[in-house]
Formats: sequence, C-alpha cells, structure tokens
Amino acid sequence: MINYNGNLKDHYLNDFTNRAFLYGDSVFETIKVVNNKIMFWEEHYLRLMSSMRILRIKIPSIYTPDFFENQIIKTIINLDKSFSGRVRLSVFRDGKGYYMPEINEPTFIITANKISEKFFKINTGSYKIDLYKDFKVQSDLLSNLKTNNKVLNVIASIYAKDNGLDNCILLNEKKQVAEFINGNIFIVNDNVIKTPPISTGCLNGIMRNKIIELVNGVNDYKIIEQNFSPYELISSNEIWVTNSISGIIAVTEYRKKYFADGVCKNILKYFNLEISKL
Repeated sequence: MINYNGNLKDHYLNDFTNRAFLYGDSVFETIKVVNNKIMFWEEHYLRLMSSMRILRIKIPSIYTPDFFENQIIKTIINLDKSFSGRVRLSVFRDGKGYYMPEINEPTFIITANKISEKFFKINTGSYKIDLYKDFKVQSDLLSNLKTNNKVLNVIASIYAKDNGLDNCILLNEKKQVAEFINGNIFIVNDNVIKTPPISTGCLNGIMRNKIIELVNGVNDYKIIEQNFSPYELISSNEIWVTNSISGIIAVTEYRKKYFADGVCKNILKYFNLEISKL
C-alpha cells in the first residue's frame, strides 16, 4: 500500500520505490548533444564507469561506450532527426533492500530535452553571485561524483533566488572555495587561470577538465589547480562558472565589484570552433 499525496494505491510504483528515489543510490551524466553528435562522450563515459565502481554498482559487460551511445541516439532521434540539446544518462542500483542493497545490478534511464542554441553562448547580461555559507561541501571522494544527492545544491539555489542572485559559490568544511551550485569555478588574473583541485570536494567536471586540457595547450595562458579562499575572488579580473551544457559563464558582479570577460570569450572561441565542425 502506498499513500501518494493523500491518494491510496494498492501497489507500489517503481518511480517511488527504486533506490535512486529512496536513497539517492544513483549517478548521472548531463551531456550536450549537437546534431546527434555527443560532445566529450569518452570523458562522460569514463566518469560514469568510474563513479559506478566507486559506488560498487556492478558494471555489466554490455555497458560499453557503443552501447550507451546507441541508446542515446535511439532516444534523441525520436524527438528530432537532427537533435541538439541536453541528455541526462542516469544509472541507479536496482533491486530491493534498505541501506544494505540486496543486489548491485544497475538500471539506466535516459532523458532528453531539445535546446535551440547549439553553440556555447557568451553571456551578455548581468550575472551576479555571492557565497553560500549555511552548509558546506565535504572535501572527500564522494563529493567529486555526480550523484543524486544534491540537496545542498537545491537549497543553495533557493537561497540564490531569494537573494536576487544568479548563482552561489559553495565552500568546503575548510572554508576553501570548492565550486558553484551548478558547475566548477575558475578565476583569472592577467594570463593566469586558477581552479580548485579535486581535493576540495568539487565535482570532477567534464568541462573543467577540458578547459584545463585546452589551456595547457595555449601559450597565452597558464592554468593552476590550487586551493584558494574567498578573499581571492575580489582581487580577480574574471570569475567563471563552467559546466558541460553552458560551457563558460562569465560572472559580472560579486559584492559590488564588476568583472571582465575577455579571457572567457577567447577560451569559448576554441570550443565553439569544435562545435562548428559537428
């Protein structure tokens, strides 16, 4: 028997009894697709497999890159024969059990939403941020994973909305800068681009890693993975929010200081050039 919002039903609904819903026992990837081409697919696939291993979810032999790629294509072409948009690939531990699962077999779900903008868009409007201090990111391996346990991000998003902000920076228990609500953080001073290391508890972001890889191959800039405190934010020339869907968002305002976006625009050009080839 289940009581769903006051209505009694005499059978369980899978949506409300699976382990992803009950315990957040799930990992997922949010993937950008352009013209049926999956961006950074190898990186997304490897991160998904690594996350499943860490959570001790069994990886079936059929879970190959080609298998999931075919499943994604099979899903998106039902929406558009030439799909561009956002795909979420979720994997959760199947079966029953309470905290102790009875089995470690996985089930996957793929959802897709069309997005008209194919390229990473350069932000031309206001983008105001501040710190979120009520709860902290834990600087451990589980925080690096993209799991369904995102309550901190949800309540931080509500805080941002209530305070007229576009985003908030999350700190870890050591009061170090970790990440944004929905992406990694980079700060820029002249030609030096800095981002927190994975040890801060930030998400092991795909876009984060692609930016590091790109900047290491560009002579004009130097990339550093280094811990830093909130005090460094004010002295920065640029602050970025990065994720696989938006690419790079340049922050315009933090605590009444306004920021530039010149380096952000230059880096985005490299990524949009790659998109134009798809």
